[in-house]
Amino acid sequence: MPTLIVVRNPKDWPIHIPGIEIVSSRDYLSNARYAEMPHAKVFNLCRSYDYQSNGYYVSLLAEARAHKPLPDISALQNMRLVKISRIMTEDVEKIIQSNLRDIQGKEFTLSIYFGKNVAKKYDRLSWKLFNLFEAPLLRAYFVHKKEWELKRITPISTNEIPEHHMPFVVERAQAYFARKRVRPSKRSRHSYDLAILVDPEEKIKPSNKRAMQRFMRAAQHAGMRPELITREDYGWIAEFDALFIRTTTRVNDYTFQFARRAEAEGLAVIDDSESIIRCGNKVYLAEAARIYGIPVPKTWIVQREQLEELRDQITFPCVLKLPDSSFSLNVVKSGNWEELSTEAAKFFESSEMIVLQEFVPTQFDWRIGVLDGKPLFACLYHMVRHHWQIVKKASTGRTLTGKVIAVPLKDVPAGVLDAALSAARVMGQGLYGVDVKQADDKIFVMEVNDNPNIDARYEDAILKMRLYIKIMRSLRRRIEAIKAGKGLQA
Repeated sequence: MPTLIVVRNPKDWPIHIPGIEIVSSRDYLSNARYAEMPHAKVFNLCRSYDYQSNGYYVSLLAEARAHKPLPDISALQNMRLVKISRIMTEDVEKIIQSNLRDIQGKEFTLSIYFGKNVAKKYDRLSWKLFNLFEAPLLRAYFVHKKEWELKRITPISTNEIPEHHMPFVVERAQAYFARKRVRPSKRSRHSYDLAILVDPEEKIKPSNKRAMQRFMRAAQHAGMRPELITREDYGWIAEFDALFIRTTTRVNDYTFQFARRAEAEGLAVIDDSESIIRCGNKVYLAEAARIYGIPVPKTWIVQREQLEELRDQITFPCVLKLPDSSFSLNVVKSGNWEELSTEAAKFFESSEMIVLQEFVPTQFDWRIGVLDGKPLFACLYHMVRHHWQIVKKASTGRTLTGKVIAVPLKDVPAGVLDAALSAARVMGQGLYGVDVKQADDKIFVMEVNDNPNIDARYEDAILKMRLYIKIMRSLRRRIEAIKAGKGLQA
């Protein structure tokens, strides 16, 4: 992919970077050579990004030409938001407070050059803001009221850079572009680049080490060159053709941002942002079950003031869940009204709505893996010994899990498969793990998980390497559909 740096006047750009072309904004906008150039990466360093300025049109036409501009039009709009806090995430807010807590005074200005500041202590904050607003040269203005707030953020041109900062800017630009070229050139059999998002520090991972190795091999088998990335690599997403998330997803953290950014850049994505939203909140499944007739245990979606009204309807024991609970965390069983009231009061501190559900005791849950609307694998997830869940936090801090037994799909009861596929269908066309209980002659869908566990020796025990290849081939088909302008067919 050719890389262009677009500036008002190339003579004003003081940095020579081998292999990268410096272009005037006038040439980029009017020269047919650039209009016809396929899949270029465009770094827009014009003096102004104001609406209908040359800088604005460079990013606008880059998108129209299927180039990848930095910043893109969405980033320019984000900078103009009257209320920037609308797009700030919790982790960025925490970094702002942490990084600026020792600042004396009520105002602070931070200059960000390709994701870094001249003072190393602001590196994390600079990189976060660079990833959020996506302009190579930025200036952020903070004010202190009760706490530090980002008042506004603006792009800056080279003539606004203080002279004593210029050596650092030159160093940063060279390092930034050098990093983009350290990736080895594609072999002919690797048509596409795949980013696999992981968190090396995560304690309970969706895939164990051996499974990750198999995903990497399967990606190569499917004609993709895989690369493990972390949360710090947000700014490089546009360099790939697909994103595969293998760390626990949540709507309110960086995994969701990665999915949204990748989708905006035209990447094929598993888990897609819509699946993260729908699977990440049990209220969605409860309501979808009511509308589409999916079999679930008797369920109540409860607001604080409604709890007392349900007192005579609830049978005990019952299960109380926070809508965004996962790995059996924030899920408790209550044996009577007093226990329920106490636990519900705790849950209402963090959510306006909670989920109450009839308790259905079984020795195991079915876990049905679903991909592209079709069954992929099946397992029996047994309850932890002397416990009612498949996962238990021991007093020692260890996480205990029940026995996992893989089952051939042909041996899964038809009703279990039908219920799992019906539940997955309302979530989308992604990769899901559907938990189903079979109690006597009744079948209940308990939850639908995006980013399901796929561990070597467990979920892959039947299909082995074929399981990973099926997933990677699905990603490749998605890439090809997007590039053909067809999108993913539901």
